[in-house]
Amino acid sequence: MNRKWFQLWNIGRLRGKLLDVLSLGKTMLLLAGGSLVFFMLLGAGGLAGTKLNSSPVPSMKGLAASLSSGFFMELLGMEVPHLPKGEEPSAFSAPKVTSFVFRMLTSVDPGNPKSLLSREVPGLAADDPFLLREGSGGTGGAPADYHPGTDELAGAEDQTDPGAAEPDPGAAVNPDTNKPEDDPEVQPQPTAAPDKGNSAEPGGTSGAGRDNGAAGDTSIKRVLVYHSHPREAYNPLLGAESDNPSSASPSKNVLLVGSYITDRLEQRGIGTVHAKDDYATEVPDYNWNFSYKYSRITIKEALAANQEMTELIDIHRDSQRHGKTTAVINGKSYAQVYFILGHANKDWKKNEAFANSIHQLLEKNYPGLSRGIWGKSSGNGNNGEYNQSLSPNSVLIEVGGIDNSAEELKRTADVLADAIADVYWDSHDAEKAAAPEKSTGSEN
Repeated sequence: MNRKWFQLWNIGRLRGKLLDVLSLGKTMLLLAGGSLVFFMLLGAGGLAGTKLNSSPVPSMKGLAASLSSGFFMELLGMEVPHLPKGEEPSAFSAPKVTSFVFRMLTSVDPGNPKSLLSREVPGLAADDPFLLREGSGGTGGAPADYHPGTDELAGAEDQTDPGAAEPDPGAAVNPDTNKPEDDPEVQPQPTAAPDKGNSAEPGGTSGAGRDNGAAGDTSIKRVLVYHSHPREAYNPLLGAESDNPSSASPSKNVLLVGSYITDRLEQRGIGTVHAKDDYATEVPDYNWNFSYKYSRITIKEALAANQEMTELIDIHRDSQRHGKTTAVINGKSYAQVYFILGHANKDWKKNEAFANSIHQLLEKNYPGLSRGIWGKSSGNGNNGEYNQSLSPNSVLIEVGGIDNSAEELKRTADVLADAIADVYWDSHDAEKAAAPEKSTGSEN
């Protein structure tokens, strides 16, 4: 037998080589299978994160949402030479770029020292508001929470004359005399027919001139304006100087703003209920920390009594000083607004879409008025959702700060109400267009 031929066909050697190949294949198979499982888990984690994540801020979508429209206009302006330039400071200015890069790299806001401490002290940043959509009114700081005075905690009325006549909520109030002023700029606008424009100022909201259909029937209540913190007051209306003004008088607190907005919405043909509950005097054993539970009862009662009601507007005021809550637009002073969303509400993105519709109208027609849309979690004095789970068209709006005057509040209330009305009628028109047409013929 040829020994060389026998060595070539040695079964032992062939078996060894086969085992080596199988071992390598098994390793490759394990690696491929492991990679497949890894990417499947990674994808599942991404989907779960999208569902469970209550804040869009860490995502690229959230980053884009937090940028102002002016930023993108400036990007377009680099390629379109004749694109109109806004009056706002450039988003590419050295201070803004430096601040943005610093926050992106360190997650620390140079304008807010607390952001540095919050990274080291557990729980310090748990209830911090976070910016969802930037407003052209600036992002120099988040809205400041209101905390009641001792009188409100005790449920006692403030020291005002309960028999004093209240001023007309549709007119401006002189902070010194608490009487209406003869200022034509802040007097209530005449009620307009549904097909006429009714803007608060030149350049007002564009939708005011559309035919609102059944707009004249304000007996059908579609909007609820209410106040979870009804005693949030304004220093100029009180004729006082306080870091935390509080009052039970409807002419000196946020109820005045609510009255302005309600009157304006009624003028725009939208039936509106204004809840004026003063929980501190109406609720036995009142506790300020349960404010949103009290207002939740108010909302449910209003919804039960008005089947067509869909919009819920909770009006507050910010606790910052005049310089941080005021904007001068076309030579006139306005109280700025914040939009607040509660992220304990699982459907908060629907509410954010509603708030953003109003915010974008303000950005378009009154740039500088909105301070943006902010998200908040649960904290002292709120339930983490601000009752916004009761309707996707529900939002908390802070109008002005503790130092804003009646004139500033009135101007802003009219502009804000016009934006709310335009958003409502846009939605209403869309509903009518989507509805099937009635058949004109008879069926045999």
